[in-house]
Amino acid sequence: MPTFPEMIPGGSLSVDQAMRLAIAAAERVRGTTRPNPPVGCVVLDRAGVPVGIAGTEPPGGPHAEPQALAMAGARAAGGTVVVTLEPCHHQGKTPPCTGAVWESGVRHVVYGAADPNPVASGGAEWLRSKGLEVRTGVLSEEISDGVLRPWLHWQRTRTPHITLKTAGTLDGLAAASDGSSQWITSEQSRARVHVDRSRRDAIIVGTGTVLADDPRLTARLPDGSLHPHQPLRVAVGHGLVPESAKITGENFRQIQTRDMEQVVEVLADLGVIDVLIEGGPRIAGAFVKAGLVDAVESYVAPSLLGAGTAVVDFGEPTTLTDRTQFRTTLVKQLGDDIFITAVRRSSEYLHRS
Repeated sequence: MPTFPEMIPGGSLSVDQAMRLAIAAAERVRGTTRPNPPVGCVVLDRAGVPVGIAGTEPPGGPHAEPQALAMAGARAAGGTVVVTLEPCHHQGKTPPCTGAVWESGVRHVVYGAADPNPVASGGAEWLRSKGLEVRTGVLSEEISDGVLRPWLHWQRTRTPHITLKTAGTLDGLAAASDGSSQWITSEQSRARVHVDRSRRDAIIVGTGTVLADDPRLTARLPDGSLHPHQPLRVAVGHGLVPESAKITGENFRQIQTRDMEQVVEVLADLGVIDVLIEGGPRIAGAFVKAGLVDAVESYVAPSLLGAGTAVVDFGEPTTLTDRTQFRTTLVKQLGDDIFITAVRRSSEYLHRS
């Protein structure tokens, strides 16, 4: 069961602090819950002390709320449930979370994002009808831009959410003129990439990258062993991927096309929700040019190459009118590198709704 007692700090928490803890729990289960959303829940007792924390189990298992409440036990009575997504109010493979919340004796419910699924929504209204105080919108933008963004995108469009990963220098280059690229970014950045892979449903590279670099694309722990969750590894392009390539084997698929819209359609048919594009520059440019990139995660090393391969290559001349606008949601330091997350502006989604 994905309960995380080691994450519980001592002392009482504010609602915002508890929600950030719930977000952290949701991140821990991200990549394992499809088609359900990765949800995190924290239970506070009457004094605001956290007494339960959990994330949603894989399909068929309990959601975050009943697990966190079970962990809290009798200490939940009179307390508060803090959860990243509105508690579901429908019978699926598991009972409605609203029932577990009401039966626990908590008096307050705080959630971040409303559930857009008409089958599962209505939980907040039902809980209010039972006399509970329900508050919404706490850190909703952070949640909707972050851990729940791919699932919310899937609910709206029924297409995968596409994140482009770039790694390069301050002058936007991914490799030197001689083709060398290892290692531009720091050890901390590379470690984060492996954690990120473990939280995705699929990773895409072009067949050119497979033939040139023979990547494994597995999500690995610092000791070299594999993360429990491994994404689908996808090679896109007409180039023949040899059976001896490291990317092949279980959990591999080649999509033999240069039409990125078709790639998205194939992944949608597979039920894939959260996709990471890892390279190279041409396939990155093809997805950007097709208007299919929903978010960018960029690792920027504090170095200059002056000449080499750009992190994104359209394969033809461009002007400022060709640019795709994003909104920065996170900037942090990883070793000497800077890590930037940016998401598509809302107006950019209109053509995909």
